[in-house]
Amino acid sequence: MSEILATLTGVSKSYRKGKETVEVLHNLDLEIPSGDFIAIMGPSGSGKTTLLNLLGGLDKPTSGTVRVGDAEISSMSNNKLSHWRSANIGFIFQFYNLLPVLTAQKNVELPLLLTSLGGKERTNRAQIALDVVGLGERARHYPRELSGGQEQRVAIARAIVSDPALLLCDEPTGDLDRETADEILKLLQILNREHGKTIVMVTHDARAAGYANRSMICDKGSLEHREAT
Repeated sequence: MSEILATLTGVSKSYRKGKETVEVLHNLDLEIPSGDFIAIMGPSGSGKTTLLNLLGGLDKPTSGTVRVGDAEISSMSNNKLSHWRSANIGFIFQFYNLLPVLTAQKNVELPLLLTSLGGKERTNRAQIALDVVGLGERARHYPRELSGGQEQRVAIARAIVSDPALLLCDEPTGDLDRETADEILKLLQILNREHGKTIVMVTHDARAAGYANRSMICDKGSLEHREAT
C-alpha cells in the first residue's frame, strides 16, 4: 500500500458573509496516497476550490488539521507557508497566468527564484521541465507566440520545475477545446504514471475526471467517494 502523502482531519472552513457565517466545508476527512490521481467534481460553490486551497496552503481551515508529508501546514505561519509551497506544491489553473513579457523558459523559472539555486541551474531545470511537457524547442518563445494548449503546457512545466510532491489542478482544461484538453489530460496521466506525481484535480467535466485514478463528488461541504476508474 502506498504511503499517505496528504491528510485532512476534521476539516471545516467557514467564511463571513455580512452578518452570516457560511460553512463551505464541514468536518471533512481525506487521505491522499502518494502517487494517486484524484478528480474532484461538484456544483459551483460546493467547496472544491476551497479544498485545493487548503491542500496548497493558500488558505487555512477554521477547524481541523491539514498535513502534507511531514508538515502540518494548517498551523504554519504565512512566511513559512510561502517557502513550503515553493518546494512542495505545483499549481495548475484554468488560466495560464504566464507573464507576457517573459519567454516560456523564464516563466517556468519563476518558482525557482524563491530558492537558493543559481541562474545556470534554474535555466537547466526549466529546460528539463519544458522537455518533459514536449515544449523544449519553444523555450525562447513568448506566450503570444504559443497556442492555448502550449501555454497550458508551459504552466504545467512551471508547476513541476521544483519537483513538488503534490500537483493541484483547478479546472486545468476549462479554457481549451476538447482535442487540446485531451492532450493536456494525457500529459497529466504521464506525470502521474511515469513520473510518480500525486495529482488532485478539480473539474466540472466528467470526461476529464475519467483520466484520474478515482473521483469524488464535493457537495454541501462533504466528499462522496466513487469507485476507482
